[in-house]
Formats: sequence, structure tokens, C-alpha cells
Amino acid sequence: MGRQIHFVVDPQGWCCMGLIIFVWLYNTICIPKVILFPHYEEGHISVVAILSFYFCSLFCIASLLRASVADPGKLPENPKIPITEREYWELCNKCNMMRPKRSHHCSRCGHCVRRMDHHCPWINNCVGEDNHWLFLQLCFYTQILSSYTLILDFCHYYYFLPLEKEN
Repeated sequence: MGRQIHFVVDPQGWCCMGLIIFVWLYNTICIPKVILFPHYEEGHISVVAILSFYFCSLFCIASLLRASVADPGKLPENPKIPITEREYWELCNKCNMMRPKRSHHCSRCGHCVRRMDHHCPWINNCVGEDNHWLFLQLCFYTQILSSYTLILDFCHYYYFLPLEKEN
């Protein structure tokens, strides 16, 4: 996996990333303030629930940042192609560079990416050979955080609120 930092100058991508970070900040501030801390003070939930929420939130934003700045597998300007592998390379008709056969040219990034899956505007980066695992991590942690938040919301409205009304 490449360790280069990779930034894409794309206004739509920056808007999507900004929207995700705004929603993440809003949820990281509001969910504990509205659900977790009041019910912790009343003794309905333990500190483990609060720490679990913050760990899920931290893993989610860390994987977002890692997936968005990781090099997706950008091909170098002048690749050195071994003579035995020349039949597995082709010429890109957009950037006129030699590339492996499973590579694709991204029109947003402006270069060819090895084993490119797609250009994701939510991470403002291509998903390719070198950052595919990071993108899957982001999807996993986002699913865990969303499910946990949904469970907390369900418990808040259908379990904790009736307890407050009866007391």
C-alpha cells in the first residue's frame, strides 16, 4: 500500500467531504448531549456505552481521513515496463501514457489509477489498488457508527423516555 499523501482539487468532492465532517461533528456533539450524558446521570446506561460511541466515532473519522488522503495507486509519469510484461500494458487515450490493462483513467483526478474501482466524491479520491482496503474500512466503521446511533435513538424514544414520564 502506498504511503503518499494524495489530494484532489475537486469542488464537488470538497463539498461532500465538508458535509460528511459537518454531520459527523453534529452527531458527535448532539448524540452524547441529548441521549448519552443525561441517561448516564440517571443511571440508565453505563460509561461503556459513552466510550463505545466515542471510539466508533473516532474510528469513523480516522478512516475517512485515511481513505481521502491515501494514494489510490496513481501510475508514475514514466513507468519502467519490463520487456516480459509489455504485452500486459496499453496506451491510455486520454493522457497518452502506458498503463497496465486493469488500470483506468479518472477524469476528475486527471491520471490513471491501477485497478481503479470508482471515483468516490464522499472521500474526494479514487478507490484503487492502494486504498481499496481503507475505503472498505470506512464503509465498515460508518455502518457500525450508524447502527449504534440508530440503536441509541431507538432506546431513547422507546425505552428511556417512558421511564422519565412514569417517575
